[in-house]
Amino acid sequence: MSRAVKTAHVARVVKRDGDRVYVSHLIRRSYREGGKVKHETIASLTGLPEPAIEAVRAALQGVQLVAATDSVTPITSLPHGHVAAVVGALRKCGLEAAIASRPSRERSLVVATIASRILDPTSKLATARALAPETRTHSLGDVLGLESVTDDDLYAAMDWVVKRQPQIEAKLAKKHLGEGSLILYDVSGSHYTGRTCPLAKIGHPKDGRKNVPQINYGLLCDSSGCPVAIEVFEGNVGDPKTLKTQITKLRERFGIKRVVIVSDRGLITQARIREELEPIEGLDWISALRAPSIQKLAEQGTVQLSLFDERDLAEIASDAFPGERLVACRNPLLADERRRKRDELLVATEKELEKIARATRREARPLRGAGKIGVRVGKVLGRFKVGKHFVTEISEEGFSYSRDERRIAEEAALDGIYVLRTSLSADDMPDAEVVKTYKSLAQVERAFRSMKTVDLQVRPIFHRLEDRVRAHIFLCMLAYYVEWHMRRALAPILFDDDDREAGEALRSSVVAPSERSPAARRKAASKRTQDGLPVSSLQTLIPHLGTLARVRYRVSAPGAATSEFERLTEPTPVQRRAFELLGVRLG
Repeated sequence: MSRAVKTAHVARVVKRDGDRVYVSHLIRRSYREGGKVKHETIASLTGLPEPAIEAVRAALQGVQLVAATDSVTPITSLPHGHVAAVVGALRKCGLEAAIASRPSRERSLVVATIASRILDPTSKLATARALAPETRTHSLGDVLGLESVTDDDLYAAMDWVVKRQPQIEAKLAKKHLGEGSLILYDVSGSHYTGRTCPLAKIGHPKDGRKNVPQINYGLLCDSSGCPVAIEVFEGNVGDPKTLKTQITKLRERFGIKRVVIVSDRGLITQARIREELEPIEGLDWISALRAPSIQKLAEQGTVQLSLFDERDLAEIASDAFPGERLVACRNPLLADERRRKRDELLVATEKELEKIARATRREARPLRGAGKIGVRVGKVLGRFKVGKHFVTEISEEGFSYSRDERRIAEEAALDGIYVLRTSLSADDMPDAEVVKTYKSLAQVERAFRSMKTVDLQVRPIFHRLEDRVRAHIFLCMLAYYVEWHMRRALAPILFDDDDREAGEALRSSVVAPSERSPAARRKAASKRTQDGLPVSSLQTLIPHLGTLARVRYRVSAPGAATSEFERLTEPTPVQRRAFELLGVRLG
């Protein structure tokens, strides 16, 4: 009869005889016979000192033991905990399999590049040095089995992954999207370091760097903000012109025919609706009106403050937007903020305009010439973006200005009012849900903030080849995909709100600002979790996880061959909790 024998182990057997308790320690093998588990006793350790019993137990578990006369020398100590957490999370969320179903060196190099952007975003040369055995700074190269890595290897991996981008995005879309899905879409950009990439063009600056070449990229996310796909565009391509590419990707590459695209007012324009959205059956959208359109509705009497006497949102209709639902909202807090900001900009503009006016009146070398005066005035008005609220008079010898109080009052009357537009009927989506869905675009903004500044640092972009730039942006998106999953899992020990439903329940209205849950407020106030652990941001937690080190020792015994073994340092309570939340093995 066949026996399935397990590894031998030390069993602790307790027997009672009245008030007396007998404890035995036995070396046993367990096996299955006839559908039943049986135990075979090999030897008894009863009577041996406790340290000796524990030594046998450890030896049977595969722990290498050393004698007191042996010399044990630590050889290397590599930061490991953050590597185990990131790589474990990457594999758990299925990204490694999405990159390629079969193991390969190329896949390992891509995984290493993605993980490195979360651990320590640096140049490809610095990343290669951190992975190479001679200059490694953590255990990532060992964990992924990369014995030697150069920057050329990483560039080759970029060339490999950018060719697989359509297949990878299709796998992510299959996992996160489906027929009738809500798709969040927005466009951002980053300045380019250099002038050799054909994608780098001077366009509307999205990160404050004027007259500098940049590249643009459009990000598609699911309704919860999880990134699914990204597309790179030339820096001078207008945001609305990127929409057609994304529609084609959704319908042809991903095979999704019915979707609801949620995007801001700068992307879904009247022209895009007429030319690219309305002609396609099954394609709906949610967006918002620009300020001039809202002003026209107010002049026509369609938008009035009386709409918000009893509630902060109301459905309206206008012949100017046939076939669309308009949902007008008023947020008093937003109104106060806009009023405060406008007043500050008006005061700052007046201060600079007054400097120009004084320059025209000074006795020594007064500013003269309508052209010169106009240039200086134009720079000031363009800088503060409130030129429409001033009336200026420029002559060859002087300059005067004053506030246009009528226009200021007209704008102030609409403070805090915004109007959403959608092709969905009220049966498809109620008004409050339209507002909530549009507000979820903040998730895409968070993704851009993480990619550009906070965590992954997409800048600076040094790559000269077009496909390398595309690969770089794609890898940053995949890194955010991992980070997104990590944040959700680690939320209980981060400052992130891990009970958003409780916060939503506290809101007086969907138009009102979001509320943090009571649990999140307690975390923020005490800086401690419910079980007493310190609360961290993801930026501080990852370095702390890195203090869990993988130490390699050399054992030299008299008259015996030298051997080596590895051990992990003792994890802290925070590290243990982090791995529990991630569902990743500590080793």
